[in-house]
This record gives sequence, C-alpha cells and structure tokens, in this order.
Amino acid sequence: MASILTSLGRTVAAGFVLLLVLLVLFGSNVDPTNSGWLRFAFRWLHVMFGVMWIGLLWYFNFVQIPSMPKIPDEQKPAIGKVIAPTALFWFRFSAMFTVAAGLITAVINGYAHQAFTLQPEFRAIGIGMWLALIMAFNVWFIIWPNQKKALGIVAVEADAKAKAARLAMLTSRVNTLLSVPMLYMMVAQQNGGL
Repeated sequence: MASILTSLGRTVAAGFVLLLVLLVLFGSNVDPTNSGWLRFAFRWLHVMFGVMWIGLLWYFNFVQIPSMPKIPDEQKPAIGKVIAPTALFWFRFSAMFTVAAGLITAVINGYAHQAFTLQPEFRAIGIGMWLALIMAFNVWFIIWPNQKKALGIVAVEADAKAKAARLAMLTSRVNTLLSVPMLYMMVAQQNGGL
C-alpha cells in the first residue's frame, strides 16, 4: 500500500481502479456506447476538474496569500520557485479542463445555446457558465502572465514585479468572489434554477 500512496500517479490510478471495482461490485450500468452514460461521464469529469480548480483557487486565497507575510524571507524561494509554479500549473489546466468538460456537457445534453443566451429554464446554469468563463479568462490571461513576472519566471524590474504580484492577487480575489455565485448557480440548476 505504501508503494501506491508514495506516488501521486499511482495514488490517482488506484483511485480509478477502486472506482472500477466499486462499479463492478455494485452492478453499475456503465456502457460507454450509451449516450446517457456519456453525458454522465462528462458531467463527472466536469465536477472532478472543477473541484481541483476551485480547491486550488481557495488554497491560494485562504492559505498561500495570507501566509506569505508570515514566512521568513529566506524560506520564500521554496514557495516562489517550487510550490507556486506547480500549483499554478495544475490551477491553469484544471480551469481549462473544467471549462472544456462543462462545455461538452452542455452541448451533448442539448442546452448550450439556451444556457449561453440565459433563457429562463437554463438561466442558473447559464449564469454559472458565464461566471466560469470569466474566471478561466482571468486565470489564463491575467493571473498567469502576472504570476510569471511575480515569481521571476519572466524577468522584470522590481517595481513591475510588485505590480504584477498585486494584480495577480487582486484578480485571484475577483475569482474567489465569483466562485461563490458560480458554484451556487451550477448547483441551483439541478434543483429547479434560481
């Protein structure tokens, strides 16, 4: 068991194996040729990627950002050179895969147009989708380019580095703010809308 748990890749693979075992044991009706199962699979992927995305967003805002002033200067390079770049990698790609899986889910379930145009029966999910798209845009086109400067991945002057760090932090806070109504809207749609 230790050999599984000491490797993230093996741990995740074991999670999928455990899922398959549970599906077999409890007589799941998994049928990849069935369109209903495919719709479910993309919704599940959307949720899995979304948990990672919002989990990392909240990690940055509830843990890393508030903790940075408390960390001694000589220890900060461990965050800036190792932890933050890795967390930002998973953050960016979980945002992208969340949006992609969500869009595929909306298309294969036949409500993409109604949601994007905020038609009454899909208004909640539509609002959630628009908020998520804004958030994903912020991740890729504001937070990440500015974090590259703040972390020294891209060389800039000290004042530009400080400005980039502040803009990345404020945009991350905007995403935290947007995550609350976005998550509500996503769940609200499953329970009758707004």
